[in-house]
Amino acid sequence: ILGFSTPPGRLSMMAFILNALTCALGLLYFIRRGKQCLDFTVTVHFFHLLGCWIYNSRFPSTLTWWLVHVVCTALMAAIGEYLCMRIELREIPLNSAPKSNV
Repeated sequence: ILGFSTPPGRLSMMAFILNALTCALGLLYFIRRGKQCLDFTVTVHFFHLLGCWIYNSRFPSTLTWWLVHVVCTALMAAIGEYLCMRIELREIPLNSAPKSNV
């Protein structure tokens, strides 16, 4: 069903890309570490590959399936790492006055 020539194929590919973008936000909220984004992204896509293999009773062999998933993996990892690095590189607020609750 994945392909550029049919509307359902284009819609499916857009759904995969939108899923990669929303999963990148999930990396931001659940992982919060830029170094771990690639690991979790590859793990999620590996489990998806296993699920597709079991569901279809055969290993995915079409070129468009692999291209879409490689692009989605790269998007999810890059955007997730970018978002996590923005959080990690925020300034740490330092107050010059000591806090005392007497």
